[in-house]
Amino acid sequence: MQKRMTITMDEAVYEGLVRVVGRRKISAFLENLARPHVVSDDLAAGYRAMAQDTQREQDALDWSEALIGDATHASR
Repeated sequence: MQKRMTITMDEAVYEGLVRVVGRRKISAFLENLARPHVVSDDLAAGYRAMAQDTQREQDALDWSEALIGDATHASR
């Protein structure tokens, strides 16, 4: 659900946002800028959980090691 809010900022900042981002895109720009600071997706916990999956880690290692063989046959 979206919420509407009113913010106050310096006119020069507003004009810069309009010039750089575009008048109709300011809300999305500010939301994307603020999101990582106020919404915790806890990526570190997700990465820890993935690292504990030993079969997945082995599959990833096998896949990346196979890429090395492909690189030796690639034309430059």
